[in-house]
Amino acid sequence: MQIVETKIPGLKIFEPRIFEDIRGKFIKTFNNDFFQEHNLNISIKETYYSISHKDVIRGMHFQTPPYDHIKIVYVPFGKILDVVLDLRKGSPTFGKSFSIELSSENGKILIIPKGLAHGFKSLKDSSNVTYMQTTTYAPNNDDGIRYDSFGFDWQCSSPKISDRDMSFNSLEEYESNFFYKEEK
Repeated sequence: MQIVETKIPGLKIFEPRIFEDIRGKFIKTFNNDFFQEHNLNISIKETYYSISHKDVIRGMHFQTPPYDHIKIVYVPFGKILDVVLDLRKGSPTFGKSFSIELSSENGKILIIPKGLAHGFKSLKDSSNVTYMQTTTYAPNNDDGIRYDSFGFDWQCSSPKISDRDMSFNSLEEYESNFFYKEEK
């Protein structure tokens, strides 16, 4: 198991060991002791999953303070292009995005800090995305950034997107209340 840093401060990729034999695969997606050894003191409060058709784009979602959260994302079945967008004022990567392929094949897990919007494009039918969060859903703090407003190329000519996701403000219109704190 290893933790890989990304170009966005605080955003990490957890690469767990994948055990494989004649029965299939076994992947441990969360290990509190390992996370604490890497200064990731994460207390999970809610877990859920989505199942998406190919070319579905979900996002860019987040919750505002005080219900903002760390989010752990992985794909037990299928494949997605996972995208995060830094919304933290004062961050060296404010307004920048990062993307990575998450799949049941590669077993990679994304650890998304507070202040980053999250979304993805499903690359296969029936892609299952699991989310673990450090706060519970708070409808009054649920928000998002319009998926096509921050210069990311989704490489999709006919995306399937919810009306809700289409109604979000653009990055330019959004007044962020997230602030960057340098990691120690």
